[in-house]
Amino acid sequence: MRKITVFNHVSLDGYFTGVNGDMSWAHKNSDDPEYAKWVEGNAGGESLFLFGRVTYEMMASYWPTPMAKQQNPKVADAMNKSPKVVFSKTLENASWNNTKLFKGGLIPEVKKLKSESGPDILIFGSGKIISQLASEKLIDSYMIVVNPLVLGKGRTMFEGIPEMQDLKLTNSKSFKIGKVVLSFEPA
Repeated sequence: MRKITVFNHVSLDGYFTGVNGDMSWAHKNSDDPEYAKWVEGNAGGESLFLFGRVTYEMMASYWPTPMAKQQNPKVADAMNKSPKVVFSKTLENASWNNTKLFKGGLIPEVKKLKSESGPDILIFGSGKIISQLASEKLIDSYMIVVNPLVLGKGRTMFEGIPEMQDLKLTNSKSFKIGKVVLSFEPA
């Protein structure tokens, strides 16, 4: 059975996107050698990437480009080679290589994907999907990069969660640049 992990950046005040979906702040200080090495080390594993339309379009517009291959070749290689699924009711096609488009049925399709053999599932961004899957208790772990800044406005990953969910800290790592990675599992 596959496990589902969420990997996202958040601001100190808990937003994973700023106003109008801006996420540029999450890449501040990403060129720090220690942090860059950690990012590369996490890009090496095999995963099935799961996206909503907005995150998919953002990722598909960057990772296949020459700029991505130049700036971060190991991560670009992993992103481009890995299998991907995107859930969207409005997207007409998914042209990024190794991508399958699902037009509906998020919960039943994710349950099916989770029950199959294969690489674990990794979710980036995709707050609407995260909140739906968390509500159904389908997420096995969260890896959250807390960034040392306050946005003041934005969206949380958990908008619409109907009830409190207890989590337990399983790991933490801090970087000199102020980013802190917190890993959680359901309690």
